[in-house]
Amino acid sequence: MKDRYNKLYPISWDQLHRDSKALAWRLLDLGPWQGIVAITRGGLVPAAVIARELEIRVIDTVCVSSYAWQDQGQCSVLKRFQPLAPEVTAKTLIIDDLVDTGRTAKIVREMLPEAHFATVYAKPAGRPMVDTFITEVSQDTWILFPWDSEARFVEPLADQKGK
Repeated sequence: MKDRYNKLYPISWDQLHRDSKALAWRLLDLGPWQGIVAITRGGLVPAAVIARELEIRVIDTVCVSSYAWQDQGQCSVLKRFQPLAPEVTAKTLIIDDLVDTGRTAKIVREMLPEAHFATVYAKPAGRPMVDTFITEVSQDTWILFPWDSEARFVEPLADQKGK
């Protein structure tokens, strides 16, 4: 699986905040929303920003495990979400940081078929699974989120090319 990522796209905390706020702007006119279901763990930070911007106080999680460093393994549902009623679910946002292959999104869509699914970043294979996103990146790009990185020196691209 690791061979499928040829590019690395590091995201800073500031960029993630700006992109999450841009997602909130897009979602604002589509509401009003009654609640958010964040997909853990990646969806927690964007969900917090969006909840603040849209004044949403009802927040829950669905917990799905699928990633290790540059490797998307089998999806495992650790905590399900049980919607209260279809009319409430239709006014619920599902928030995640990224839709990649769409496998996690498919599992969560089955739990909340009427909800509006929004991600900050989307890749072509998973993009059809979400209703709203901000930035598309190529399928062969690994997005390095700020919670997975530390600040350190990195060689210029030209120096890395010969290695």
